[in-house]
Amino acid sequence: METNKYPKFNFKKRLVSMIKVDFRRMCTTPIYYIILGVALIVPILILVMTTLMVGTESVDHVTGEVTIMEPIFTNVWQIIASIPSTSSEMSLDLTTMCNIDMMFFAGAVFLCIFVSEDFKSGYAKNLFTIRSSKVDYIISKTLIGIVSGITILIAFFIGALIGGALASLSFELVGVSVINIIMCMLSKILLVAVFVPIFLVMSVIGKQKTWLSMILSFAASMLLFTMVSMISPLNATFMNVVLCLAGGIMFSVGIGSISNLVLKKTSLV
Repeated sequence: METNKYPKFNFKKRLVSMIKVDFRRMCTTPIYYIILGVALIVPILILVMTTLMVGTESVDHVTGEVTIMEPIFTNVWQIIASIPSTSSEMSLDLTTMCNIDMMFFAGAVFLCIFVSEDFKSGYAKNLFTIRSSKVDYIISKTLIGIVSGITILIAFFIGALIGGALASLSFELVGVSVINIIMCMLSKILLVAVFVPIFLVMSVIGKQKTWLSMILSFAASMLLFTMVSMISPLNATFMNVVLCLAGGIMFSVGIGSISNLVLKKTSLV
């Protein structure tokens, strides 16, 4: 007597299926392309506008003192990252605050909206009713967050090159080499894996409340934001890449397990 054998829908097949669905959703989500566009335009506007303001005068009506606007960005690479100062004082100028590191928050916006839609539409509840395991959900969303975050950083980098060309800024490598810039970008790309698990755990806490997810994500990531410029400076080396890789793995596994626990212990509505 022949018996019908049905293929077992194991963890690997569930994970692959969910990843395919999530990537298809990401590629058809308008907000993803809007954020990519913003990431591309922001460095162009910053570099062009700050360059146009160079030489303009402002007069203090009380003292009569005249201040001439000096160049903020003298080099294109300054909007990617800065070289750590040797002085003990922390620099908080535009070159350290308005650079590519801002895009980590753009990644938070996308992931919070992306996860929130799962709970608003009822997709998450139906999904977890069928599948008792929530690990594949966390892994899939982590991958989505990492990929989207990387593409956002790349869009900003391309925008910086375009903006530098339009503003006629120097592309000269001062105090750094091409290898340093490559290592810097690799370090920042690997740091995406540090921030994404934080955004994800805040998203599963906030669930349908997108505003809550974003506030929690911004607040938590601000604790690490000041360290990004130190871990991935413009003169980064292979050691910076290794440290960022190790941090990404630890945060993805550690905080990812917390996200899984939150989904198990809290209501899905």
